[in-house]
Amino acid sequence: MSEHNAHNPADLAFATKGGIRNDLKAGDITVGHIFEVMPFENTLTILELKGSQIRQLADYIATTHGQPIAGMTLKITGNKVQDIKIKGQAIEDDKLYKLVTYDYLANGGDNLTLLTQPVSRADYPQRMREGLIEYVSELTKEGKKVNAELDGRIKIN
Repeated sequence: MSEHNAHNPADLAFATKGGIRNDLKAGDITVGHIFEVMPFENTLTILELKGSQIRQLADYIATTHGQPIAGMTLKITGNKVQDIKIKGQAIEDDKLYKLVTYDYLANGGDNLTLLTQPVSRADYPQRMREGLIEYVSELTKEGKKVNAELDGRIKIN
């Protein structure tokens, strides 16, 4: 990967509402609950995309009335993106950004053909579900709780 290497953190993460199949209720989280949320065998994929491609992704998010994202904030008015920031900074069309997603979406699933032509792509064998189990396990070991509150990453007017 040119501007980033595999050890640098991602700039943003993206999933789709359709890939999350159940809600987590308040209380203890079990492995079974995580299987209900993510029943698919999707694996981790990191795409390097130009800012102009991220703008296309933002347009998709706007026309589908929001999707699960991290690292990016959007202001949407009438299905049109008004403002895009990545890690609090204005998006730059020629800058390269590292997007973490899953292989199904990187392969064009959910009508996301725009993700099939990245500057670079790295596929990893870890299933998204396994990463979520590890994350929840680490929080539990640290005595922390999962925060599931909406934080305004996407604002739709």
